[in-house]
Amino acid sequence: MSFNLTAALPVATLALLVACGKTEPTVVADGVISGNDPATSIYINALENPGRTDADRARDVGRRPAEVLEFLGIVPGMDVLDMFSGGGYYTEMLSHVAGSTGSVIAHSNQAYAQFVGEEATNRFANGRLANVRVLMAENDALDLPDAAFDAVMMILAYHDIYYVDPDNGWPKIDGPALIAELYDALRPGGMLGVVDHYAAAGSSPETGNTLHRIDPQIVIDELESAGFVLEAQSDVLRNPADDHSRNMSAPEIRGKTDRFVLRFRKPNQTSR
Repeated sequence: MSFNLTAALPVATLALLVACGKTEPTVVADGVISGNDPATSIYINALENPGRTDADRARDVGRRPAEVLEFLGIVPGMDVLDMFSGGGYYTEMLSHVAGSTGSVIAHSNQAYAQFVGEEATNRFANGRLANVRVLMAENDALDLPDAAFDAVMMILAYHDIYYVDPDNGWPKIDGPALIAELYDALRPGGMLGVVDHYAAAGSSPETGNTLHRIDPQIVIDELESAGFVLEAQSDVLRNPADDHSRNMSAPEIRGKTDRFVLRFRKPNQTSR
C-alpha cells in the first residue's frame, strides 16, 4: 500500500518534494549559522518563533526541544521525516529549523490522528507551515522512496513498535521491516534520532506495550543490527526521580519521565 499526502495540505508527491530545490544544509558550529550574529541560535530562534502556540510553549520546559534538535544536528536545508508525529509539536520546531530550503514530512496514522484530535488539524491548516507535508500511512503500510531524507526522528514513538491494540487501529508492527524501511529512506550519512521513555535495564520489549517505555539497549541492539551506527547519547532529558516501572501516562509523571536521547548514523558506505 502506497502512502498519500493528506488533502488538507497542498498536493505534491514525496519524490517531487525531496527532489526539487534541494540544497546542502547550512554549515553550523554549536548551533550558530556561519556568518550570522554568533549570539543567534537557530534552535532558540525556532523556540521563540511567534507563530508557536501557548500550549507548545508550556511543553518546552519538559521537552527541551532546542537542546534535543541541536544535539541531533538538525540544520537548515535538511529534508526530515518526523515518524509518528502525533500532534506535530516537534514537526513545527523542525519546520522552523529546516527553513525554506528544507522540508519536513509529518507521518501519522488514523490511531494517532484520533488520539490527538484537532491539535494536528489546527497545526497544519491553511498551509501555515509551508515546508511541511503530512503523510498518512498505517502500520506496515509505509512506502518511502529510497534516499529521500537527511534525518528521521522518532520522538517518544520507538516503543510503539511493540504496542498492540488492533481493536483501536494499532495492529502489531513488523519491527524489522519498519526499521529497514527507515534505513533505506535515509541518504548515506543520514541521521536517525530516537527519544523515548526509559524502562528498567534488562526489561523485555513488552514494556513498550504495557508501560509505553523501552530499555534503550533494545533500541541500540535493533538499530545496530539493521546497519545503523550509534554515534552519541545525551542526558539532556534525564530524570533520576522517575520510577521506570510505572506507566509513562500516569498523571503525576506524564511529561516528567526519564528519557534517553540517541543519535544514530547511516554509514556513507553500506553493505546491508
